[in-house]
Amino acid sequence: MMIETRHQERAINKCAELAVLVDRHIDGKGNGAHATPITPLEFMRESDAFTVTQGVSEPLLAIVVQGKKEVLLNEETFRYGVAQYLVLSVDLPVSGCVIEASLKQPFLGFKLNLDPIQLCDIIAQTNLEIVQKESVRGWFVSDAEPSLIDCAIRLAKLLETPQDIPFLAPMIIREIYYRLLMGEQGEAVRQIATAGSNMQRIAEVLKRLKADFAKPLRIEALAEQAHMSASSFHRHFKAVTSMSPLQYQKQLRLMEARRLMLTESCDAIAAADQVGYESPSQFSREYARMFGAPPIRDIERLRTA
Repeated sequence: MMIETRHQERAINKCAELAVLVDRHIDGKGNGAHATPITPLEFMRESDAFTVTQGVSEPLLAIVVQGKKEVLLNEETFRYGVAQYLVLSVDLPVSGCVIEASLKQPFLGFKLNLDPIQLCDIIAQTNLEIVQKESVRGWFVSDAEPSLIDCAIRLAKLLETPQDIPFLAPMIIREIYYRLLMGEQGEAVRQIATAGSNMQRIAEVLKRLKADFAKPLRIEALAEQAHMSASSFHRHFKAVTSMSPLQYQKQLRLMEARRLMLTESCDAIAAADQVGYESPSQFSREYARMFGAPPIRDIERLRTA
């Protein structure tokens, strides 16, 4: 227990060092996601607690550097704080809420998009054992090893020497992948890049659903793409995403409708039609259930927030 406590203290202390680097890079840029010259790397900042973000996230690693965050996926909620990280291994519609932040100590996050091809290459080079089991879920929260945070620190420090980025950044990112593969959730990470794994087959179906979310759902065609029976497909889909294919499609549609109304000034009827709803009343009911208010009131609230 004493060793675990010291381990955690080291990780937290390293996060304090990383927070200085993140804050230095985004100083004066305000809240939100901030791109960096290292293409897959973004820093997050939020000074207002209970700020909610929603969207369909691609595979990523997100380390909390300062503050706390809550993530809602379908009906499951989980929290993570300093020196903890979230991994999403497939495309998932998620809602995030910062629950600890202030002007003096804003929420700070380190986010790295994950490339399954690079993961596959590292798995092949290291001869990591791949155990084909039942589907593992497509996300998890875990405590960060000090060695993982040390990698994040070295990657962030490269921003101070841009000339070193093209050569050194790919090597450090590969080390981050290696640390994830060797960590306590390594099996789940390996499934992202394992050809033929249940997770990989479901991941391909999710990409198709993202591209065709406005079209009618045909379970038989999706199951055929995944090389599964319809019943097996339903079971593995829910194991990976925590929702049914219909629930997944519904969340994609409603998030896109919200975006259309908020950024492209579509009215509710036009937005509902564009995302595939035939019934405006059904759209309004499901929208209110997901976002807590009917379309018009929700968009007005967002515009005045």
